[in-house]
Amino acid sequence: MLHLRMIVPSHRTKDALALIDGTVGTTHVVVLAGAGRDPEGDLVLCDVARESADELLQEMRGLGIDRDGSIAVENIDLSISTRADAAEEEAPGEGADAVIWEQLAEATHEESTLTITYSAFMIVATMIAACGVVLDNAILIVGAMAVGPEFGPLAGVCTGLVERKPRLAGRSLVALLVGFAAAIVATTVFSLAMDGLGLFHPGVLDSPRPNTSFIWQPDPFSFVVALLAGVAGMLSLTSARAGALVGVAISVTTVPAGANAAVALSYGDFGQMWGSAEQLLLNLGGIMLSGTLTLIAWKLLWRTQAGRMLRKPGAPRGQGTGSA
Repeated sequence: MLHLRMIVPSHRTKDALALIDGTVGTTHVVVLAGAGRDPEGDLVLCDVARESADELLQEMRGLGIDRDGSIAVENIDLSISTRADAAEEEAPGEGADAVIWEQLAEATHEESTLTITYSAFMIVATMIAACGVVLDNAILIVGAMAVGPEFGPLAGVCTGLVERKPRLAGRSLVALLVGFAAAIVATTVFSLAMDGLGLFHPGVLDSPRPNTSFIWQPDPFSFVVALLAGVAGMLSLTSARAGALVGVAISVTTVPAGANAAVALSYGDFGQMWGSAEQLLLNLGGIMLSGTLTLIAWKLLWRTQAGRMLRKPGAPRGQGTGSA
């Protein structure tokens, strides 16, 4: 269940309550008239099954409540109520399968912005991977994969394309490209510094590396794994099961490929550098392709199975204009 807290302009409260009452899976409705001060309006509270939340939010936005009032959504960790149980039973489908597109867009917006923290994580992860490359240490490679924050912008690109939000897709793509470019440049300098200290040496790239040689030798399996990882990653985000993202992060060769490209560049080994770059682009492209297709399929599937079952018979719909 989700909890909605809304400040509704007083002249639209009746319409908002009609939408809530007409949506299956809603319960625990509370109205505090005139409680809102900034913005002014009535405070309307309700609980809604996750399966019905997306349509209800769209209807509320159609009333213009997001512009003239406010809408806040919170997850309910525990609800001890027979009414809540009945609401969940009434809503079609399963909560784990429902996608709240507004929540997904907001989450990817936060994770796909080019910030100092994001850049720092990307640079540090790539430097850790560089040490793993030089030492042929799979543990360091896996650790670097887990630290890398690149899936946020990848998800942002997919969400922006499916939701037709070019600003989100563009901002995510910029964060992705600039983040990797900054990480590769910083790691190249890091590699040169480590070489000056005698910790890295030129022969490392030519020596056998059974644990990490795959990084700069892309093959069809690289693209297949990237496709599968994109599907798993988007399912993790849409179902709010973030734990699966760790597995996604350590299944694709993005950060390690950038690290190997940086080390190879520092020693002038352009063959390995281009091989690593190809591996990086192959993985990024595969994740974005399958992630976008997964969101499209999920949207069509949910709309087909449950989209027409979320309104009670005879229930009103939002005006869609937001006009008073």
